[in-house]
Amino acid sequence: MPWQECNRMDERLKFVARVLDGETIAALCREFGISRKTGHKIISRYNDSG
Repeated sequence: MPWQECNRMDERLKFVARVLDGETIAALCREFGISRKTGHKIISRYNDSG
């Protein structure tokens, strides 16, 4: 099976969608390999601009 291509925006949207589904930010940050500060920044930007 070939590698799937993904870009940052797709990953951020997946992250936000899973937070909105009720998963914890801390657990998702570990899974996505980002800091909690970055995770909160992504959520904040999403809330500001949609």
